[in-house]
Amino acid sequence: MTDQAISDDMALRIGLAARALPDTDPARLLRVLVDAVGLPPTAAKLDELSVKQLKSAADGELAEVDAHSLKAALAFLKGQGADVAPPPDLEAPLGDAEAKGSILVACASNGGELLDGHFGSCRRFLIYQVAAGAYRLIDVRAIEDSVATDDKNADRAALIRDCQVLFVASIGGPAAAKVVKLDIHPIKYPQGGNARERMAALAEQLADKPPPWLAKVMGQSNEERIRFERDAEDA
Repeated sequence: MTDQAISDDMALRIGLAARALPDTDPARLLRVLVDAVGLPPTAAKLDELSVKQLKSAADGELAEVDAHSLKAALAFLKGQGADVAPPPDLEAPLGDAEAKGSILVACASNGGELLDGHFGSCRRFLIYQVAAGAYRLIDVRAIEDSVATDDKNADRAALIRDCQVLFVASIGGPAAAKVVKLDIHPIKYPQGGNARERMAALAEQLADKPPPWLAKVMGQSNEERIRFERDAEDA
């Protein structure tokens, strides 16, 4: 497999694409590409590659990977995703008056201030402090897979263990279990979107009538949560 040289540009594309896929290193992805387009993989060959072909190659090696991650990987392979936007600037935490009942929300992100990451392969977590009617981006936590243990999902969950909620484009069952074990509530947004818009909507929800699970996260009393349930039923 290695008797035909792969260009530095192509090696970079494959490396970035592998990072976009859960539990995938460059060697695994290269095996799939060899079956899909042959050796050596070139820009011209990869321009013709589809998500369907990527998913079915090598006897379905990547068949269980979600479509969002496969699309992200394919963009890197086609040279469309190498320039990842830098993380946004941080903001000061909410003041004491605004911060009452606030929660920390982690957003899986690959660039800029987008909610576009798979839990097992995102580049960073954006950490927002969210309260009723207000929110701030207070931290950005980069993923360093090079120092990860054998349980990458546990490492990533530990990185956001102080958060109460996780927004993610996708997350597998085993990873979700590790997140829930740390009392973090995962919420999937397969369509992704702008993280700030998601935070704004959440802040409005906190100011209005949060659902019981969110009221519990906020530390509201049983009586308050029961009132929210009854209000929801009567609505």
